[in-house]
Amino acid sequence: MKVGAFSISLSVKDLKKSMAFYEALGFKIFAGDFDKNYLIMKNEDALVGLFHGMFENNILTFNPGWDQNAKKLDNFDDVRTIQKALKAKGIALTQEADESTTGPASFVVLDPDGNTILIDQHV
Repeated sequence: MKVGAFSISLSVKDLKKSMAFYEALGFKIFAGDFDKNYLIMKNEDALVGLFHGMFENNILTFNPGWDQNAKKLDNFDDVRTIQKALKAKGIALTQEADESTTGPASFVVLDPDGNTILIDQHV
C-alpha cells in the first residue's frame, strides 16, 4: 500500500511564533497562506504544516499521488483503494471518502492511541 508523501500537521497557538521557530530549525515556507492561517514548512524532505484555529489536535498526514515536493506521481494507490483495504482489515474510519468518485478525496482514521491520521489525495 502506497500512502504517499508524509507530513505532520500541527495545531498552533501563534502562527508567527511557530513560523519563526521552524525557520530557526532550517525550515522554509513551502506553501500556504499566512492570511488563511496556515503555512507548510519544508526542510529537505521533512514537511511540517502549521495551522492556526483549523483543528484541535495534531494530525499525521499522507498524500497519495504526491512526492515530498507536492509533484504528482505517475504510479500511486488511490485514496479510495487505500480506504477499501483498511476497511477490509477491520479498521474503522471516522470520515470516509466517497468511493463512487475519482480524483481528490480524503478520509480520516484514528490509530490505536487516538492519533488522527488524514489520508488526503489532491490529484
